[in-house]
Amino acid sequence: MCCFSQPVESVSHTHIFARSATEGRQYLVYEMKVAAKSDLAMILPLPVPPKSAEDAVKFINLKEYPGLFHDMKEGFPEPPTRGVPAAEDHGPVPKSLAVVEVGDFEASFVPTVADFSRLDERFRLPSAAWDALPGYKNHGFAVFKLKKGAKEIHPMAFEFPRAEPKKLFFPTVHIHDGKVHATAVFDHSLYCQSRDGETLQVMNWEESPILASAFVKTAKTAGVVDPARHVHRRRISNEQKNEDILV
Repeated sequence: MCCFSQPVESVSHTHIFARSATEGRQYLVYEMKVAAKSDLAMILPLPVPPKSAEDAVKFINLKEYPGLFHDMKEGFPEPPTRGVPAAEDHGPVPKSLAVVEVGDFEASFVPTVADFSRLDERFRLPSAAWDALPGYKNHGFAVFKLKKGAKEIHPMAFEFPRAEPKKLFFPTVHIHDGKVHATAVFDHSLYCQSRDGETLQVMNWEESPILASAFVKTAKTAGVVDPARHVHRRRISNEQKNEDILV
């Protein structure tokens, strides 16, 4: 889910990478271009186990590798032929939550919807938005605070515990104006890798012809990208059903 606490003028070129970590956890890396007139937060709901601790999410600083997704795209060379492009899948005052400096961002993990009251009001969604998304009542939330203006966001990365340890989660539901719409316009490239003994449902995904080490500077990813495995990619564009993706 790509949710913003304030209206945005535009969001585009979204890239998401997912890979299983150890002990039922998952790595997630998120990047986009965004333009907004005010300071705001990007909120990513996460399917975490119930009653996850406030330090359950580990944020990873990838500021020194802003070109991660540029390099990842290089693992999928376009066919050297002309013609029609391939089709794309279209009471007491509660204490404040911990804030972590992660590159150019301040980030927090919000364990439940109720815990949003512990964040500055500018960085929350309207309560009506959560009423329209009852499926997220048991989720936790990664919150990244962004400054106003137009900018390309360097990769935001973290590791989190999963309620479904055998599934990779991609947050793709959109809330850009405080409201939940049945469909949304997508401009997404999704990437993932498998682990030993893991079967991913990626039949309609492209597979890189070479290992990740050949096109990604894996030493700069803090262990997020496995150098010894191929990468799978799915591109989604145009208007689609407004929902998250599980693989």
